[in-house]
Amino acid sequence: MLGVTDLPTYLVGLVLIVLLPGPNSLYVLSVAARRGIRAGYSAAAGVWCGDTILMVLSAAGVASLLQANELAFGIVKFAGAGYLTWLAIGMMRAAWSLWRARHERADAVAATSAPSASASPTPAERPYRRALVISLFNPKAILFFISFFVQFVDPGYAHPALSFVLLGLLANVASALYLSALIFGGTRLAAGFRRRKRLSAGMTSAAGALFLGFAVKLSLSSA
Repeated sequence: MLGVTDLPTYLVGLVLIVLLPGPNSLYVLSVAARRGIRAGYSAAAGVWCGDTILMVLSAAGVASLLQANELAFGIVKFAGAGYLTWLAIGMMRAAWSLWRARHERADAVAATSAPSASASPTPAERPYRRALVISLFNPKAILFFISFFVQFVDPGYAHPALSFVLLGLLANVASALYLSALIFGGTRLAAGFRRRKRLSAGMTSAAGALFLGFAVKLSLSSA
């Protein structure tokens, strides 16, 4: 079908790959838990757009360029690691604010503005933009898309671009289903987090630590 070979095997591999935790899915879950379904889907839209751009670049041969050019790969790699580190620091600061608010709320429980102030999201956060940047600054994703997709493209097919389009659409559908599950699961967790500031601070700290781990792993990767 459109030059795609062994579609069942591709779908099985795709499901396994989508279920692997990564900075994109972790960020979407974090946003949904803190800011609700609408913000969660805004972050998910950034992931889908970023992945689509990477798929197009992969089909156009940018992955081969990054793999052959060590300098270009290094620039993208360290830029992505730096951005993930910046996000991790922001999460750590948010966790510290939640921890302090746990004590301050007890002292100011009579103030009507205190609950809303402690629960308000960070006004500077732009979920779509952040998720898009997280997706784009991932050279390993570009290399993955071309190395994984090419295994299921018939080399004798006259229009291989259509094969990449079909494989990319299936990948985005799988991602949409998975991120939707994370978003609705995250909003259910949010109610408990709002009541338990210590739990919320701990989970936010853990997310920040994971993002630092992603940054280190990316900075140590090779083309």
